[in-house]
Amino acid sequence: MLSDTGEVISRDLARRLHDAGLAWSPSNGDRFWLPERDLDEADFLVSDMVIEVRDVAAGRVLAFNGTTEWALDGVEDHEAVWLPRLDQLLDVLGARFLSLTARSGGHVVRVQVGQAEEEHVDVGPADAAARAVLSLLQRDAPG
Repeated sequence: MLSDTGEVISRDLARRLHDAGLAWSPSNGDRFWLPERDLDEADFLVSDMVIEVRDVAAGRVLAFNGTTEWALDGVEDHEAVWLPRLDQLLDVLGARFLSLTARSGGHVVRVQVGQAEEEHVDVGPADAAARAVLSLLQRDAPG
């Protein structure tokens, strides 16, 4: 599936990034999905016109404005799994990102980890970048 500004990562990698604690500050144009709500095939798009981010006393809520197909007024942001685009994943990698190259059968993202370099490979460039982010999150996790 493609968004207007880039490839969306696989749901498996998105869930793994979510579970590893990837920080997400929802903004216009972001895609997400809601597991365990019988909406597994639906992607949602944050937009002031349809789904907007609201800060309420209990925390941040993704509000579904005018949605009549589902009984969703809003969900807490921790229930949503972000589907980051390639450009967003590269932003997360920041200065650690070295390169993205195509290789027969896939793509390779190279990142700097201390004095070493790591390569993360997947079929799509966004999934390769997601694997690099996941590796860094797991490395930086306590315990």
